[in-house]
Amino acid sequence: MHATTSIPELSAGSTSPETTTFPSLADVQQSLTSTNSSSSLSSLPEKEKQNTHAAARDIEAQTSNDADDTADEPSQKRLGFIRYTALNVYRRLFSIAFIGNAIAFIVLMVKGAAPLDLVNASAVNLAVCGLCRQPLVVNALFLTFGAVPRSAPIRLRRLACKIFHIGGLHSGAGVASCFWYIGFAAVFTYRFEPSPPAIVVLVLVWLVLFLLLAIIIVAYPAIRFKRHDYFELIHRFSNWIILAFFWVLIFLLADQEPSMSQFLLNLPAFWILIVLTLATIHPWLLLRRVPVTPEALSPHAVRLHFSHATVKFGQGISVAKHPLADWHSFASFTDRFDSPDTKFSCLVSKAGDWTRGAIKDQPTYLWKRGIPTYGFGYVLRMFPKIIVVTTGSGIGPCLSFIDDDNRPEMRVVWQTKAPLDTYGERTLGLVRRMDPDPVILDTSQTGRVEMLPIVLKLYKEFGAEAVCVISNAKMTKSLVFGLETRGIPAYGPIFDS
Repeated sequence: MHATTSIPELSAGSTSPETTTFPSLADVQQSLTSTNSSSSLSSLPEKEKQNTHAAARDIEAQTSNDADDTADEPSQKRLGFIRYTALNVYRRLFSIAFIGNAIAFIVLMVKGAAPLDLVNASAVNLAVCGLCRQPLVVNALFLTFGAVPRSAPIRLRRLACKIFHIGGLHSGAGVASCFWYIGFAAVFTYRFEPSPPAIVVLVLVWLVLFLLLAIIIVAYPAIRFKRHDYFELIHRFSNWIILAFFWVLIFLLADQEPSMSQFLLNLPAFWILIVLTLATIHPWLLLRRVPVTPEALSPHAVRLHFSHATVKFGQGISVAKHPLADWHSFASFTDRFDSPDTKFSCLVSKAGDWTRGAIKDQPTYLWKRGIPTYGFGYVLRMFPKIIVVTTGSGIGPCLSFIDDDNRPEMRVVWQTKAPLDTYGERTLGLVRRMDPDPVILDTSQTGRVEMLPIVLKLYKEFGAEAVCVISNAKMTKSLVFGLETRGIPAYGPIFDS
């Protein structure tokens, strides 16, 4: 029998939640056009009046054509389109890693590279690529960059916040390592002298190259989006096989030397391979099957409660239904405010096969690996005031802020369909812990609305220093671009953050 924990409606000592209602678009329009909004809404309960007035202000922020508002809106930067698209931070990091290696590769090949020099260069880049995704390294980076104090110059804080784009370095070093290895395979094949051991080495050399190319091909964004499960499986198992083949390859090469031990001790690739092997094994040493307490919120969302560990602000976990199947990462948030019997939760909504399955057949056990890992939201604590913008289940990662006693002051803008019906009153209560007066746009009543004018207005009125955007890829890119080109620091995780 599975052990389960009941999910209380309220934590001990809490008061009864207020019932949240959202006005219709007709009510909002009427409140905008009425000469006396208070009297026109006098028949509504007090809470509904507040919601209607709030929604009216939101819509007015988008539809107003007032000349003063237009004049006060930040103007777009010159060359902003190039800087924040083709030359965004992710692509800049990728370019630095790749172009730097390309120059070194060309110089070395012109001078006449030895095969082992090319192997060492490939190994260095593989190490950078792999360590950029190692949980211990990721946590160290976020803790270091997130330690920048709020008293530091704003330019330094804006730059430090970009650490979540470390994926650019990961990708650039990964592609560069493949190019170095292509050079090694070409030189080794050109100098090949047939013998039984040499033939085995040659076969391994080209098998490794084939696997490296397979990893890069499936990591291409268009393929990764459409076939994410294949990407993950090919990525993981190819990495493991490459590590095994590299060990065999190095020992075969060492066996042809007068002193195997001396050869290995003086070979940088040998030591790098040890580091990479330990980094790869570490998360799997912490593989555990842990109990889960599902809380059904609606046919579109479920909240999964965990008790196997304690997470901190800004951390997330990776879970799977089977350890060798596809893994999924979720931002987490504390349960201490509304569910004291468990430690933390993840909010899951329909976004693919795995999430649909988790909602339909709610799991009571899942596999976890590694340690809770810091993510995008952690570094935003270096700003005293921020605007948090999200859509749909993106509110889940945002709720991580409630566990940070040193969190920034914030205003929340949340656009979603039927928030009360989909996510429940308790979720809305947690949102109000972030912002007592959140701007909640119910698309079932108002339809989808343009969020940029609302964010610009709140940014100015609230005196914020940065904007955090957590939404789907299209919305995130659109909002971040619209804000950054106006000189407003805006941060939103992308697929490879």
